[in-house]
Amino acid sequence: MDTNKQEKEESKKEEGKAGRQTKAKKKVVHNVPTGIAFVKATFNNTIISIADPVGHIIAWSSAGKSGYKGSRKSSAFAATVAAQDAGRIAVGMGMREIEVNVKGPGAGREPAVRGLLSAGLQVTAIRDTTPVPHNGCRARKRRRV
Repeated sequence: MDTNKQEKEESKKEEGKAGRQTKAKKKVVHNVPTGIAFVKATFNNTIISIADPVGHIIAWSSAGKSGYKGSRKSSAFAATVAAQDAGRIAVGMGMREIEVNVKGPGAGREPAVRGLLSAGLQVTAIRDTTPVPHNGCRARKRRRV
C-alpha cells in the first residue's frame, strides 16, 4: 500500500510539471484597410483610440502612455506624439483610411488629427462629437483662477 501511494504522488508531480508548460498564443494579425479614430481631448490628457468599422479597438495611445506626466500631458505636442504612436500601430495592421471623431475641449484636438496624418493615414472625415447640453443639468460652479 505504501508503494502505491508513493507512485501516485510521483505521477502527480510529473503531471504538475507538464501542466505548467503552456503554449504561447499566436498573435492575431488584423488586416483592416479602413477604420475610425476616436480622439478624446480633455483639459488634462488626450486619448486616441483606433477601431475597425465594427468597433473593435485595434490601437490606442494617450499622452500619459507616451511618457508625459503632469501639465505636459495636456500639451498639443503630447497629443501629436500619442496620435503618431497609435497611427503607427494601425498602419502596421494594414490600415490606410480613417475617419476621425473628435470629442472634448482640450488643446490636443487638431494636433491629434495632424499626428494621425503624419503617421501615414489618410483622413476621410473629421466629425466633432463633443456632447453639448441643451440646458439639461445644472452646470458646475465657475472656476476662479
